[in-house]
Amino acid sequence: MLTGYTIAIIGGDARQLEVIRRLSEWDASLYLVGFDQLDHGFTGAKQVELDDIEPDQLDAIVLPVPGTNLEGHVDTIFSNQTVQLTEEWVGKTKEQCVLFTGITNDYLTKLSNEQKRKLIPLFDRNDVAIYNSIPTVEGTIMMAIQHTDYTIHSSKVIVLGLGRVGMSVARSFHALGADVSVGARQTEDLARVYEMGLKPFPLHSLKDAVADCDMVINTIPAQVVTAAVIQHMPSHTLILDLASKPGGTDFRYAEKRGIKALLAPGLPGIVAPKTAGNILATVVSQILIEEIGERGSQHVGE
Repeated sequence: MLTGYTIAIIGGDARQLEVIRRLSEWDASLYLVGFDQLDHGFTGAKQVELDDIEPDQLDAIVLPVPGTNLEGHVDTIFSNQTVQLTEEWVGKTKEQCVLFTGITNDYLTKLSNEQKRKLIPLFDRNDVAIYNSIPTVEGTIMMAIQHTDYTIHSSKVIVLGLGRVGMSVARSFHALGADVSVGARQTEDLARVYEMGLKPFPLHSLKDAVADCDMVINTIPAQVVTAAVIQHMPSHTLILDLASKPGGTDFRYAEKRGIKALLAPGLPGIVAPKTAGNILATVVSQILIEEIGERGSQHVGE
């Protein structure tokens, strides 16, 4: 339970609605900024503007997955409000106030350092990334089916990267009957690919590996699917790039060659916002209890 906690939830997409619902169910007092166009309310939650909040009452601030831009502005999909998270405003919060974001940037990192507030980029956590790999895989399968005229079964699929998402994608496409090869840089990752019963290859030989592939699924946030690589692909190859923007694919050259290449970051929020929001809410509540649990119990006793 989060009785006694006061939390501001600022902006976001459909995932934030599930975060609001769950935190409200757990009895937190919520201020919602950037949700005035919603056609329903949440028990225990107040829709306000940022200036209406007394910052020194806040135990936590929950930002959307993208956090802010480099000027501190927050996307508010459910509002026409312009919301800016400033250093001055954050400086008025409790010293123990925790800032949650999906991913951070130079602005948020600088703000938290200068104001000495704890910043937690949720997507840097292994637990969140592993949980999110589930809807990411389902979204990748959906896109693969939508954008091809052949089955996944028996297709030659190349997965680039064996991180938390890459491992789940490789395993799932293999389970669907695809002929899966995995490209990685680290020798230990190549050993793990072999142990999984898949075909490993070093990234430096990617040009050779794609010569007869049907699908390339990239999870590496660096330019790995270059023009030189795309040049060696069959014309029917589908490229699904799951890396964060701008991805790891030369999309200009892929279009020039007539190869379909799709950038698809943030699939959990697109294909399963309820599940993705539930993941975030669970982790946020766990961290709050760990970080300020003692102070929260004092609130309850007062």
